[in-house]
Amino acid sequence: MIRATVVVFLILFAGPLAASELNNSLVSLENEWAATYYQASEAQQRQAYPQLLNKAADLVKRYPQAAEAKIWLATIMVSNAPLESSLTVLTTLDNAKALLEESIKQNPSALNGAAYLTLGTLYYRVPGWPVSFGDVAVAEQMLKTSLQINPQGVDANYFYGDYLLRQERVGEAEVYFRKAVQVSARKQQLVNDQHLQQDATAVLANIHQKKLAANDDSFHSLFAVATQVSD
Repeated sequence: MIRATVVVFLILFAGPLAASELNNSLVSLENEWAATYYQASEAQQRQAYPQLLNKAADLVKRYPQAAEAKIWLATIMVSNAPLESSLTVLTTLDNAKALLEESIKQNPSALNGAAYLTLGTLYYRVPGWPVSFGDVAVAEQMLKTSLQINPQGVDANYFYGDYLLRQERVGEAEVYFRKAVQVSARKQQLVNDQHLQQDATAVLANIHQKKLAANDDSFHSLFAVATQVSD
């Protein structure tokens, strides 16, 4: 009777316990990644990323149904890609893309739509066919889906703003950069969100300076025309 009761309790608490262990592992992985990505030198990154990749891959093996683990493995693969040789980087990005697509099939809302956000960013930053899978139209679709899932996300707003800016849609980009600065940073992703907000603030300042310069040029042009007419 006692043994049967213990078995029942193990079954009842296996799900929540596993979820808690997974969440703790993900938070730890994210904190290590943020410190490596934002604060480490390139030499330190070359040492740290392989360890992070092993930890993320282990999580995927332990929790094959957890979309979150696949998202983080893909994120670390993408972060490490610039440090790889030109012979392997495209394969790495293709593998990261496959992981993100698989995570979307499992749970499209995992990590507040992070798979859509990362995929969208890849689609507008990597080269297009025949070199790689880059596609700005698909990128916008992915980034908009991310915003639908997480409209108040610092990262969702920042990267859509970055996409729009790269497409020279400056007025639209400014709206999303401004929102990225205004929304609250997440406590568990504080380092990441604060860095993105600092970057968004710098971009907005640059846009403002360009507007002032453009207005100044227009004024001088009008002044020059008026002077020629008066002469």
